[in-house]
Amino acid sequence: MPFCASCGTQVEGKFCPKCGAAIVAGGSAPSPPSPAPYATPVASAPMADNVASTLCYVPFVGFVIAIIFLLIAPYNTNRAVRFHAFQSIFVGLAVIAVDIVFRIFFSMMLAVFGFFGLLTAILWPLFGLACFVLCLYLLISTYQGKTVVLPFIGPIAQKQAQG
Repeated sequence: MPFCASCGTQVEGKFCPKCGAAIVAGGSAPSPPSPAPYATPVASAPMADNVASTLCYVPFVGFVIAIIFLLIAPYNTNRAVRFHAFQSIFVGLAVIAVDIVFRIFFSMMLAVFGFFGLLTAILWPLFGLACFVLCLYLLISTYQGKTVVLPFIGPIAQKQAQG
């Protein structure tokens, strides 16, 4: 009686009743069942470069993920991941700095102009939307394997990634 090559079960017919694999006619010697897939430990491979680089640009947590990638072993030696991690960190710092400047500016405009100062506050949500769109653009293009070098920040990140 033949055995299934996939799971080792005895088979009567053309298909294995346990796993559904097709049985090859010609009858070879019965093979012992293969070990269960969970019995042998499998070494996990590091994630692909584009996935690791993309995670650096996830809104609100990419800053922290970028720092982690600069610290853990397989990614801190990869130049592409290092570049995207540094660029993400520098973009995050720039957004924080511009946000602080906008808060001070809009507070002064509200104090000086009163109600008309509130009209200038329309720019603040637009800035937030622009930051979110930039983040999405960087996420999508990085996942596709493209390297986007942002003006001013990109060359600094490239220098940091090399050294």
